Amino acid sequence: MALARLLFAVAALCGVLAFASARAAPAVEKLEFVTAEGVKAVEVEVARTVKEREHGLMNRKEMAKNHGMLFLFGLEEPVAMWMKDTVLPLDMLFIARDGRIVHIAERTVPFSLATISSGEPVLAVLELNSGTASRLKIKAGDRVIHPIFGN
Repeated sequence: MALARLLFAVAALCGVLAFASARAAPAVEKLEFVTAEGVKAVEVEVARTVKEREHGLMNRKEMAKNHGMLFLFGLEEPVAMWMKDTVLPLDMLFIARDGRIVHIAERTVPFSLATISSGEPVLAVLELNSGTASRLKIKAGDRVIHPIFGN
């Protein structure tokens, strides 16, 4: 009888954890780049809250090829990022309120505590798999199209 209760409790806990992780899955949204080579599209998760921004892509071991995370800050201001607890090497694109990419930090180093600065005020930072900016020929000055930027 005790074993049956224990198995039931474990099964219930597994169901709760599966439900919680399914609910925690962020919505994916389309984001486009207007580059000299044409329009390129990726799918992004949007980190809108402090908690979502703090967790970001920490501890993820993989990310789809044309996928990323867009960190939205409430104000346009200088931003500094780091790679603490981030397993994946990333490209970081720093984006102004008008959707203009103002700085790209390519091939950031996993687990690094070095700060990566926007260099000027930005509204958002987009993290993509390392090498994506180069592969898609994305450059500083290119435009990002997403509702966050009003375009």
